[in-house]
Amino acid sequence: MKTIDINCDMGEGIGNDAAIMPFISSANIACGYHASDEDTMKRTVELAIKYNVAVGAHPSYADKENFGRTDMHLPSAEVYDLMTKQIFHLARIAKAAGGSLHHVKPHGALYNMAARGKRLASVIALAVKDVSDELILYGLSGSHLISEAIAIGLRAASEVFADRTYKDNGSLTSRSHPNALIEDEKQSVQQVLQMVKEGKVITVSGKSIPITAETICIHGDGKQAILFAKKINEILNQNNIVIKAIT
Repeated sequence: MKTIDINCDMGEGIGNDAAIMPFISSANIACGYHASDEDTMKRTVELAIKYNVAVGAHPSYADKENFGRTDMHLPSAEVYDLMTKQIFHLARIAKAAGGSLHHVKPHGALYNMAARGKRLASVIALAVKDVSDELILYGLSGSHLISEAIAIGLRAASEVFADRTYKDNGSLTSRSHPNALIEDEKQSVQQVLQMVKEGKVITVSGKSIPITAETICIHGDGKQAILFAKKINEILNQNNIVIKAIT
């Protein structure tokens, strides 16, 4: 039977984590650099454990002012340092709560820049592996994050998006464009089913391109995040697709 992971960015102060948690299988928890604080991280980890949701670190550039969504060009050593510090921090919190860290998914600009840039992706993959080679790196399907993780023997999970549109080259449409976000429930569900069942996605230009889907992201700060989580969970179950964290 086909399986798929549903992940969501959490602990970002949006206030809907508890409502979304029952419908997902893995949580990417902000580590304090773009959002969150120690208490929020603890509460979010405990909530994930309560719902048997895999705990993941969601490291970012140190940029709370812009929610980690502004490009920053840092030396490799600095990127490595900010990655390992955030991952270790959440790992300690997870362990103290009786759980363990399952995966790492970079946030915002760090994620998008690494998807495009081989050097940055390589640094991120190495940082994750150096923390623990049992961690899984979540990255944009078909991007450098996936290939650089595989190159060093780190498990990677190809991520697709329920609430974002795609360009012809397989990258996400920039948030600066008016059609970047999907806010219609039917469009989101249709895109998810097509990616999971058929391995393809329709781009903003109307072109069908191949895509590998191992984990589906729902942004917790999206306008329809709770509705999308419920409906996507429901439609996948109706199609006999098992929702479970990647093992």
